[in-house]
Amino acid sequence: MHLAKWAHDLAEALLAESLPTRWAHSQRVYSQALTLAPALGADAELLAAAAIAHDVGYAQVAIDTGQHMIDGARYLRDVVGADPRLCSVVAFHTSSPWEAAELGLDEALAEFGPAEPALVDAITYCDLTSSPVGALVDPAERLKEVLDRYGPDHVVFRAVSAARPELLARVARIRERSHGVQPSLIS
Repeated sequence: MHLAKWAHDLAEALLAESLPTRWAHSQRVYSQALTLAPALGADAELLAAAAIAHDVGYAQVAIDTGQHMIDGARYLRDVVGADPRLCSVVAFHTSSPWEAAELGLDEALAEFGPAEPALVDAITYCDLTSSPVGALVDPAERLKEVLDRYGPDHVVFRAVSAARPELLARVARIRERSHGVQPSLIS
């Protein structure tokens, strides 16, 4: 768990004090990633590291484009020299491709591609089963909360609205892959 410990320490340093709610969410995303470890095999630690670091792009020192997934991946790559696969999972998590398209940042996102579908499914599952304050949540309710928080005039609202069917399909794929490996994932 060397990579995950490193990512945990980095995310904690960037988020715990300045963005405590984001830190609580990231910790739950991390714990969700740990539940997927039996189904992920060799990629379990990579997912755990991406899970705890997935929102570092919200940290003031990381903000560049304003799209936190790309900003986090760039910070991980350019400032701390993180593993390229870790940067890719952070860059492509949840609704990132849809947000990048809305913001004209497709080329910036492509810096981290191609995405690894199984890992993107897994990080999306972890993110969407974690509330903004770190509680377990139903993915459909989580998406509703995001839409309610941002409102129809915001880029995140438009991106998540467009991405919703695919995001829920990602969750379903992880639940299907994990069936029999980790029964608590089905709830």
